[in-house]
Formats: sequence, structure tokens, C-alpha cells
Amino acid sequence: MTGTLDDVADGGTPPPQWFVESLAAPVERGEAEVDGVAIRYRAWGERGGDGLVLVHGGAAHGRWWDHVAPLLAAGGTRVVAPDLSGHGDSGRRASYGLASWADEVLTTADAAGAGEAPVVIGHSMGGMVALTAALRFGAQLGGVMAIDTPVRDHAPEEVAAREQRAFGPLRTYPTREVAISHFRTVPPQPDDLPYVRAHIASTSVRAVDGGWAWKFDPRVFGRIGLTPGQLDRVPCRVAHFRAEHGLVPAAMGEMIFDRMGRVVPVVEIPAAGHHVMIDQPLALVTALRTILADWRHSLPLVHAAPVA
Repeated sequence: MTGTLDDVADGGTPPPQWFVESLAAPVERGEAEVDGVAIRYRAWGERGGDGLVLVHGGAAHGRWWDHVAPLLAAGGTRVVAPDLSGHGDSGRRASYGLASWADEVLTTADAAGAGEAPVVIGHSMGGMVALTAALRFGAQLGGVMAIDTPVRDHAPEEVAAREQRAFGPLRTYPTREVAISHFRTVPPQPDDLPYVRAHIASTSVRAVDGGWAWKFDPRVFGRIGLTPGQLDRVPCRVAHFRAEHGLVPAAMGEMIFDRMGRVVPVVEIPAAGHHVMIDQPLALVTALRTILADWRHSLPLVHAAPVA
């Protein structure tokens, strides 16, 4: 999901060393063209290793992963975080959809050197993109993971936009500081880490004529959703993480498990709100590392030999 408007407070507490070191980690900036639109990305780690692609939520951007990606790049992994079209510093389209965003993910992964069979990890709407990539290109992927991604008729961001609770016409603020001071997450969550929130807010605005505005294109909130009827078995591994206080209730997790062939682990991250990378980033990294380690050293259940 997503960022727009509320106060960002640093609380006067300096960020921990792990966070400082993550933001200082070497990062490569690049661009890939997909159907005539420039897709910007950031990448960590050496080309040629195992590849991960981190996909942000609706109205967010790739820099929501700045503090997470370097922790996943340890040990020779190539980690890529694109800005989907209509988001961040990437170009705009006349219309948007999960299929075109999935195309962008695959093309960017290849351009950024994310290996022959990258794992795609998406948050909220980005998880819908990841699951769409699995449905369309599963045989080309090492797996997909969705993080607190509700599977229903409409994406949460679209619902908020339709109800005019967020993501309306972009306002222009007189200064960067004023714009940043209006950042908030949708849905709101009370226990965000202030230093993570402040970093994401500060990277979510851009200069425009007359002042500063949010980076996303409001037109991204058309009919964007992944319904239960669209889920199916896919030829790659899938995992789903649900936040304890997020948007995926236990019953929905069980439904996803059933629809995708009962081989999809659904893992709850304790104490987390929907925006897990803002309130529980280290728990998120631990969960992702655990599944990735298992996938590297085990056979997929769909290919495993039957038990005698």
C-alpha cells in the first residue's frame, strides 16, 4: 500500500546502526524501457548471483525498500527495487494494470542482472503484481512472495481512492518540508519506526511547477485487484506473509492456501501492521531470509516424491 499524508516525527531518537549502515550501502541506479516507458530501479549486491526483485505497493515507490534491500543482499544476492510505472521516478502510462506491471518486473529484473530465475517479492498491491507474474511467467521465476496482500475484488488503495479517503488529485505544497509533514500511510498504523517513516516520507516527494508534490500518478487507481477466482496453481514456489494487524485475516490466508493447491505457506508476522517494512522491518527480513534459505535447499512440494 502506500504513502501520502500525516506528520512525520523523528521523536528525537537517533536511528539504530543497522539502519544507518543499510542506507549507506552501495547502490546502483539504472533504467529499463518497457513498452516505451522508462522504469527506474535501484540495485544492491553483485550481478550474477541469486536475484530478488522487491515490488512496492500502490502509490509507493522502490525506496520503501532502502533499509531492507541491503540486508537481503548479503551473501551474494542481487536485489532490485524498481519504481513501477506511475510511481516514483518512473514514467507514466495512459492506463495501468497488474499485467503491464508484471511485464515491467520481469524486464527490469533482466536489465538489472537479477539472475535467470529471480524471486519476486511484493507488498500489498505489489504482492498482486508478484502473484500476477507467477500466473503469467511462473516457469521463469524462482518463486514469488506476497506480503500482506489481500486477494479480493479491489485493491485497498483503490478502495481508499474511490471513497475519497486518500489519493485524490495531487496537491502542490509550497516547500519540500511542508509536503513531507503531510505524509501518512493508508491504512494508518500507530507503531511505525519514526526513522523509517521519515526516510520514506522524504523520498516520496518531487519538485513541480509551483512547489512540491507526491511522486505517484493518481490515475494508477483504476480497477486494480486480484480476485480469488484468478488464483490458480503456478509452476513456481509461492509464499504469503500476513501481518498480525494487517489486511489479510486468517480466513483469507487459508483461502489463498486452498486456491493455490495447498502448497503455499502462509506465515504471520507478529505485532506487524500492514506496512511491515515500516514497523517490523527486521522481523520481515528474518521471515524472508528463512523462506529463501528453505527454497535454496529443498525440493518444491509439487515436485517432491510421494510419501510411501
